[in-house]
Amino acid sequence: MKRTGVGVLVAAFVVGAIVGFGVDQLLTGAGRSTFTPSLLLPVLLILLGAADILFAIPIRRAITGADPNPVDPFRAVRVVMLAKASSIVGAAVAGVAAGLLTFLLTRPVAPVDSVVAVVATLIAALVLLAAALVAEHLCTIRKDDDDEQPGPPEPGFGLSHHD
Repeated sequence: MKRTGVGVLVAAFVVGAIVGFGVDQLLTGAGRSTFTPSLLLPVLLILLGAADILFAIPIRRAITGADPNPVDPFRAVRVVMLAKASSIVGAAVAGVAAGLLTFLLTRPVAPVDSVVAVVATLIAALVLLAAALVAEHLCTIRKDDDDEQPGPPEPGFGLSHHD
């Protein structure tokens, strides 16, 4: 399984920023108030990041031999997929918060309550992103030496009679 790439995270952030800025632009264009995330959202994002790490620690202990029980491969896959999904969600929510914050800070008067909620969401989303990447790293096993060394080709396969 490949680790979460920077390109995916940057793309999620950029799409989120465009959506966040666009939503506030559309709302104010229609004469409505800007979108303000709930103050519960940052708490939930940080709890999700903590859960990612707490689920990954037993996997890491089993991988390193600190825990004599073998690694349950299905559990390990579930934990690493949760970490991958959390990192993408963290990047996307951070992007939305950055878009909302950009919109608010480009107005003549920025509502302080909204700015505080958006900044808290941005920070919590970045904490989730970091925790998810750490959890993904904790679930990574080192590559075997024989994975990089290809064996000799089998007779009749891979060799061309044109060589």
